[in-house]
Amino acid sequence: MRHRLAGPLAVAAAVMALDRVSKIWINRHVSAWDVWPVIPGYVNIIHAENPGMAFSLLATASETVRTFVLIGLAGVVLVLVAMMLWRSGGGVEPWALALVLGGAVGNLWDRLERGTVTDFVDFYIRNWHWATFNVADSAITAGAILLGWHMLTTPAPKDRAKEGEPAARVP
Repeated sequence: MRHRLAGPLAVAAAVMALDRVSKIWINRHVSAWDVWPVIPGYVNIIHAENPGMAFSLLATASETVRTFVLIGLAGVVLVLVAMMLWRSGGGVEPWALALVLGGAVGNLWDRLERGTVTDFVDFYIRNWHWATFNVADSAITAGAILLGWHMLTTPAPKDRAKEGEPAARVP
């Protein structure tokens, strides 16, 4: 019998692998801050190294603080997401958690290996540029959106006491 998490774990592994391959390619073929237009006026490839976290938060903090906070925070998040995945039900939830897990591992790998995270997708419209991101960031964002959608559209479990079952005893 196939384990219920085999598919989501395969997705997490695929996200991590795609993230690694894309970052290795960028590091080998695109010089720092080179701009390669992909869709002129909307998307460029730009090789950026982010020492901080999302939106370059903590980028100017000392290396010791960044290392301790960012690696520690990533480790805690990985453990929590893995526990949530293990306990997840059906539907979209395990798939969303798998996207977050794969992306978190991808970015943590970069941080452990080099102390920075390689970002390379520059989305923009005219002079407005979104923060440069990567495959891992995209997976984390997609997973978070799916989790939010799941939470908003899934009814809360009914209170058992309302259904005639004895209520749980509270000490």
